[in-house]
Amino acid sequence: MSEELADNLRKFRRGAGLSQEQLAHRAGLSVGPIRTIEQGGNVRMETLHAIARALGVKTSALLAAGSPEPVKHDDPNTLNLRDLRIALSPAVSLISTPAPSGDEPDLKRLRRMTHDNAVLYFEDSYRSIAADLPALIRAADDAVAYYDDGEERVHALMARSEAVQLAGRYLTQIRQYDLAHSAIKSALADARAAGSNLTAASAVGGMCWLLMRTDRLDEAEDIAVTAMDLVEPKIKGASPDEYATWGGLAMEAAAAAARNNRPDEARALRKMAGTAAKAVGTAHRNLFRHWSLFGPVTAAMKELEDAMVVGDARMVVRKSGEEEALQPKAWKRLGHPSTNDGNRYHLDLARARVRTGDPSAAMEELTRLDKIAPEWFRHQASAVVTFNEVTEKRRTLSTEMREVGAHLGVFA
Repeated sequence: MSEELADNLRKFRRGAGLSQEQLAHRAGLSVGPIRTIEQGGNVRMETLHAIARALGVKTSALLAAGSPEPVKHDDPNTLNLRDLRIALSPAVSLISTPAPSGDEPDLKRLRRMTHDNAVLYFEDSYRSIAADLPALIRAADDAVAYYDDGEERVHALMARSEAVQLAGRYLTQIRQYDLAHSAIKSALADARAAGSNLTAASAVGGMCWLLMRTDRLDEAEDIAVTAMDLVEPKIKGASPDEYATWGGLAMEAAAAAARNNRPDEARALRKMAGTAAKAVGTAHRNLFRHWSLFGPVTAAMKELEDAMVVGDARMVVRKSGEEEALQPKAWKRLGHPSTNDGNRYHLDLARARVRTGDPSAAMEELTRLDKIAPEWFRHQASAVVTFNEVTEKRRTLSTEMREVGAHLGVFA
């Protein structure tokens, strides 16, 4: 990763009075990853989590910025995302762009287009979204430019915030992080300008997800907790939207804390999310606020995600069979999880299965996910890790396994 990371690990290890072998034993690892890091090599993020826990420090304390790697010149997304990049970051001139002088924008149609594309996002139809987003964002920009003030201006800002936040979440999913950051930052600014704290808090949730995927764990937890304070629901009379927004932020903050070796904070935040889920009662959906379903099922699935992060695979397997909210028969009463959250849960379950000695069950989960959500699946780094762990235990691969590996790019 970097010489700085190697130096940091060496400093903390020596400060704790541990040899490389002793640290590896405490972290539940072989000595290989410790040596790899201290020699300036690469390891998985979950390995760093385990080492940080063994040293009693935050994961972020081990991370440091090193020299950037050379950029690939044949990255297909340079061309594939050209139109979206132009729409999100148009050229800046010394001459102001005049406001549109054509027909008045149809704000209802604009929001409906965003809603339809958000549905496609959750249905794993990324190619359709990529094709529609540039025109959608240009239309949203035109609407904001058309209205100078008044209620229409507020509605236009809200419409653009929703459209650009969709772009930011899509770009985060496909690992275009810098452009995603710019999009979500713009979505947050529009929501604040429109005076909608809940929509702004939703954008903060998207920013938290992006920050976690780029290992900025301290910031992710901090901004989520700050937003929670701003939108905390009243004891009585709060709406499901308010509870779900607050609970969703608690889940994001807990996820960041768990990954940053802050287990006490993660447990406290998960408890807050559970309180909000109980108040909602059943799965609640507001596509433009939460970009997911929120309720007891989602809260239970996300808690097991934390358990997988800290390496407690046995807890994941045990609770998957015991916890009421995780049983499909209870979903008639509690509501179904979103497709994305359900897929993520089954991917965590696959990892837990292979790590508790059941690679066949893990492969069944991976094969199922590859069939029902192929576009989502191929962008999941943890799917590659799990697949490799399964295949390490097999001398030969079945045709089905080779197909899954090819789709994940393992055999490319």
